[in-house]
Amino acid sequence: MENVLRPLLVIGGSVALTLLVGWAADLLLRRTDARHHETPLWGLLRRCRVPLQVLLLAAVLRGAYAKTDLRMVQDHRAGIGQTLSLVLIGASAWLVVRIASAIVESSYARYASSTRDPARVRRVRTQVTLIMRIVTAVVAVVAVGAMLMTFPGMRTIGTSMLASAGIIGIVAGVAAQSTLGNLFAGFQIAFGDMVRIGDTVVVDGEWGTVEEVTLTFLAVRTWDERRITMPVSYFTSKPFENWSRGGAQMTGTVFFHLDHSAPVDLMREKLQEILGTCKAWDGRDWGLAVTDTTPNTMQVRAVVTAKDADDVWTVRCTVREQLIGWLAEKHPYALPRIATAPAAHPPNGNGHRPPEAITRAEDDTTDTTDTTPRTGRG
Repeated sequence: MENVLRPLLVIGGSVALTLLVGWAADLLLRRTDARHHETPLWGLLRRCRVPLQVLLLAAVLRGAYAKTDLRMVQDHRAGIGQTLSLVLIGASAWLVVRIASAIVESSYARYASSTRDPARVRRVRTQVTLIMRIVTAVVAVVAVGAMLMTFPGMRTIGTSMLASAGIIGIVAGVAAQSTLGNLFAGFQIAFGDMVRIGDTVVVDGEWGTVEEVTLTFLAVRTWDERRITMPVSYFTSKPFENWSRGGAQMTGTVFFHLDHSAPVDLMREKLQEILGTCKAWDGRDWGLAVTDTTPNTMQVRAVVTAKDADDVWTVRCTVREQLIGWLAEKHPYALPRIATAPAAHPPNGNGHRPPEAITRAEDDTTDTTDTTPRTGRG
């Protein structure tokens, strides 16, 4: 009878103690979170309940499994102890990562709620994301190393590896030069405030928003939902446009190629009317001026402003569409015209054209026509 009760007491007591401690910790965190609404830390720490219970259960069983007096346990005592040690190390690493994640997310949430500058919030978000990746990587490496060191054979290998660590480090540094370059570039981007998550950038002629920043690569989401993945070293070695740096407000331009008779003053009035009904325009500034001329057309530039890159694109498209439609309906003569004329006949051998050629040319000059094609985007 004792041979049956002892294993049940050891295993059942370990499970009951684990569940009790987990429930008590969760209850304490719930009450603390209810009293402190100003910080989300205590609510985030509740996510540590499962790794805490796994850690506690592995620790209790690691110390008490030999007390079961089961023959199977005695026969495989070394293997069971090794397995429980591995679970204990893994659960400890899991718990450390969860605690660090809760602290970092809580700090970021408090900073984001108290800061009104979106650029600073994006910068901190980029930094905490990379910090969490670094912490996770370091904890994982330490945990794997600790697991390997629990095997007797690995201890000897580890001693010999430490003796040749200098040579291995040199070889690894040369072999992973590109990877290490990206790693240090990731640190430079995170803490040098070069580019942040949510920034609008132009790289290699592609316009998009920074969606993810890691220690080795950076993902840009383009306007048509494509993802461009680039090494972070690109942003430290080549020039790129960051439209969000120094503020998200932007100024956009719309160009029109029109006939010289276009009513510029009326276009200014119409532009002001269009902007008054456009929700994407931020009301900061606008303007319309003739910026260039050619023998056939003149170039008219409209200047508009918006609070960010998405809105300035919307304003530009709205101004372009409505001004072209208004010109086509009210002032079609202002659209560019292409004049066509017949080709002149070459003179004869004496330098004079034959009479029939002169007659045909004079008749053709009365057939000159003008076409008025509509322009596309200005």
